[in-house]
Amino acid sequence: MTTRRGNGEGTIRQRTDGRWEAQLSLPGGKRKSVYGKTRKEARDALKVALKKLDDGVDLGAPGQTLEAFLESWLAESKSRVRPKTHRTYQDLLRLHVIPDIGKIQLDRLAAPQIATLLRDKQAAGLAPKTVGHIRATLRAALNQAVRWRLIAHNPAAAVAAPRVPHAEVQVLTAEEARTLLAAAKGHRHEALWVVALSLGLRQGEVLGLRWTDVDFEANTLRITRALTRVDGKLVLAEPKTEQSRRTLPLSLRVREALLAHRDRQVFTKAMAGEHWQEQDFVFASTVGTPLQPRNTLEAWYKLLAQAGLPRRKFHVARHTAVSLLIADGVPLRVVMELLGHSQISTTANTYGHVFAESLREAADAMDRTLGTGS
Repeated sequence: MTTRRGNGEGTIRQRTDGRWEAQLSLPGGKRKSVYGKTRKEARDALKVALKKLDDGVDLGAPGQTLEAFLESWLAESKSRVRPKTHRTYQDLLRLHVIPDIGKIQLDRLAAPQIATLLRDKQAAGLAPKTVGHIRATLRAALNQAVRWRLIAHNPAAAVAAPRVPHAEVQVLTAEEARTLLAAAKGHRHEALWVVALSLGLRQGEVLGLRWTDVDFEANTLRITRALTRVDGKLVLAEPKTEQSRRTLPLSLRVREALLAHRDRQVFTKAMAGEHWQEQDFVFASTVGTPLQPRNTLEAWYKLLAQAGLPRRKFHVARHTAVSLLIADGVPLRVVMELLGHSQISTTANTYGHVFAESLREAADAMDRTLGTGS
C-alpha cells in the first residue's frame, strides 16, 4: 500500500512482502528505491540517499564491493602509471586490503574500518612505511571513486598515516668519494660511477641512459626513462614522477668521463662483432644489452671494497651527491631540481640533517669573520 508522504520524504510504501520502500527521482527521469524493515528505516535510508544525491554521487551506478572497484581501478590505472608502480599497487591491494575489507560495499566503507585495517597490519608486524604505502594506495584508488561519482567523500583521507621513524641517510664524505673514484680509474664503467656521484641519479636512471640523451654540444644530459624490471624483464619505463623528467648540465669531469666511455664502447662493439645488439645504451653489457641492476650493484660493492670503504647501497651515491652540493652552498631549490623531486619538502625532509650541518658551518664561518666577542 502507498502511504502519505511527510515533508521531503518522497514516496514511501509498504510492499506486499512487509518491507517498506522509499523512492526518489534521479536525473534523467530514473527512480531509485531504498528499503527498510520499518517506515522509519525506509525514511532514514531515503535521507541518506538524498544526501548522497546532493553530494553529487551517481545513485544510478550499479552497487559494487570494494574488491570489485579496486580490481577495475587497477585495470584502469595500468596505462597511467609506471609498470613497477602498478605492480606495487597490485601487491598491496591484493595481499593486504582486499582479503580484509574487500567484501564491504564501496559506498558503505568508512574511515574507522580503514583505520582498523592499518592498525591490524602494524600489529601483524608490517613496517610503518609499508602500512603507509597501503593507506596511500587505497587513498589514491578512492580518490578515483570520488571522481567517478561512486562515493561522495574519500574515507581514507580521514585516516592518519602511521608515523614512520626518520632514518638518517648514509653518505660518503668528500674524501671517501674521491677515494672511490680513484679506485674506479680504468674500470670499464668508470663513467657510470662518475655520473652517479656527480649528478645524483637513481640507479634506474643511470642504467636507462641512452646516447641520444647526451648532448655534448650543449653539455647536457636528459633523463627521459628509467631501467626497471617488470615481470622478470628489464624495460625502459617512465621516470618516477613528471619532475623526474629533467635536463641536467654536464660538469667538465662528467663530460670527459662520458667521452672516454664512448670511445671505449666503440672498441667493445668492434670486439663483439655480429654479437653486438645495438640498443643505444650508454652503459651496456659487452654485447650492447642493458646492464643487469643486480650485476651493477655487485660491481658497486666490489668497488667499495677495493677503495677500502664499508659496504653500502648504490643509492648512497645519490645521497652523497646531494650532501656535497648542499655542503658547498648550493640552494635547496636547485638541489630539488637536480634530483627530480616534485616538492621541496621532500628534499628538505630527506636531507635536512645535511642542511643543518651546512648552517652550522655558516655560523662557524661568521665567527671566524667577525670574531666570537670574547
